[in-house]
Amino acid sequence: MATVAARRLPAVPRVRIEGRVPIILLVAGLTLVSLFVRSRVITGSFWMDEGLSVGIASHGFFDIPGVLHQDGSPPLYYMLLHLWMGAFGRSEATTHGLSLLFAILTIPSALWAGWSLFGRRAGIIGAVLAALNPFLTAYAQETRMYSLMALLALLTSACLVHVYVFGRRKYIPFFAVGLAAMLYTHGWGIFFGLGAAVSVAALWFKSEDRRAIGRDFLLGFGGAALLFLPWLPTLLFQAAHTGAPWGHAPRFGVVVQFSRGLLGGDRAAVALLLAAGVGIAGVVSARRADQTRATRTLAIAIVGTLAVAWVLSQISPAWTVRYFAAVLGPVLLIAALGLANAGRLGLVALGLVALFWINPKGYTSSYKSDVRDIGANLRPFLHPGDLVIVAQPEQVPVVNYYMPAGLRYASTIGPVSDPRYMDWRDSLDRIKAAHPPQVLPPLIASLKPGQRVVLVRPITDGIYNWTAPWTLLVRRRSAQWSQMLATDPTLKRTVTAPQFYKPAATVGNSAVLYTKTA
Repeated sequence: MATVAARRLPAVPRVRIEGRVPIILLVAGLTLVSLFVRSRVITGSFWMDEGLSVGIASHGFFDIPGVLHQDGSPPLYYMLLHLWMGAFGRSEATTHGLSLLFAILTIPSALWAGWSLFGRRAGIIGAVLAALNPFLTAYAQETRMYSLMALLALLTSACLVHVYVFGRRKYIPFFAVGLAAMLYTHGWGIFFGLGAAVSVAALWFKSEDRRAIGRDFLLGFGGAALLFLPWLPTLLFQAAHTGAPWGHAPRFGVVVQFSRGLLGGDRAAVALLLAAGVGIAGVVSARRADQTRATRTLAIAIVGTLAVAWVLSQISPAWTVRYFAAVLGPVLLIAALGLANAGRLGLVALGLVALFWINPKGYTSSYKSDVRDIGANLRPFLHPGDLVIVAQPEQVPVVNYYMPAGLRYASTIGPVSDPRYMDWRDSLDRIKAAHPPQVLPPLIASLKPGQRVVLVRPITDGIYNWTAPWTLLVRRRSAQWSQMLATDPTLKRTVTAPQFYKPAATVGNSAVLYTKTA
């Protein structure tokens, strides 16, 4: 069992002066390769979640927390995006650039984390993995918080091991701030915090100096909780009022999701897991106590995070592959340690994984949504005061982004006062209560002869994706509103869009423009 002295060994490895130039060149080279791979579709169109990001971040800096009171997310990413847009603009390429920056920062972060925990070889391997990981490649080109979450998870996981495995107490403030930043970035930060707490509890159970671990636990986790305390009332309100059951409860395909979502597919996953597994087995058999405890701690944090999320998602679904950003950091650290200890096999596996990962076509798409095409097709026909009805309410912000200024907006819930965000408060009850014969006629009556109304509706052919409580109602209301508009005698069908349809990577849409005749 670990003593206090044992927990403080080994000392943190340091980069030697004569080794800095090659390392700087290595990081620079990996950064250039990563920039090339992760900017191939940086000008790609927004889909609905990205429209939400830009719309929310378009509000005043200190207004964003209040807006999120209705949205359901924590504020850190949106406030950073607000500052970024103020400096560089709000186009697809510039807002994707912030996510790209976070993804690129994982390269030196992985180098530091692997090197400081497990030695030089692990640090270099970690940097290579971070430079090419397909999850980061995909979300480096999406205006969402997932690359930021992955970066924070990497740094926080490293500090977790530094503090609670090696007893390096100087990292306690960094762990507390990192965990708090994760909590302020995405809801899965809570699940990560619980998983990390379980991993520390396992260390505490096997330690002779439980008092020291308990003290450091209170300082690290208590510090993070204290930093997060101002947001807690908003979180409680969001949990009670802003959930929208848009997904299904997860089943037992987690391994497949994990392999294809985080590790780039079965070929890369098998190569990585086999070689890293051999390396970890070597660590255990060689009785390297510090590395064994570190591996166990990271593994428990990963499994704990996923387990908590899986269980709670049986009650209120909050499970999708992009949320796995919360565990990518510890996954990369374990992989780096395993490959570093697998000798030549580890280097061969690293080469194969890099070969599988370097082609970004399988992980990214420049055509996430056709709303940009719809906006381009309809823009010449629309004038201030015209009405845009969006049948899938959460797509209002992305439709607003691509449409001309001065339009009025409504969804199948009713009129929308601010089309830059989605009001998720009790949204399922509200859409159930929004009966089309009561909601649609006043909207049509508000139009003068000659004015236009556009219905943008999702294409719901993939019926499995439209059977959750929320999406089922979206699908039904979309069909009902489409039928009522098509048969309204005061409306004349004028234009349809997009003119040339091609399948979108997320949700496809179609639009019909009507002119009010009487």
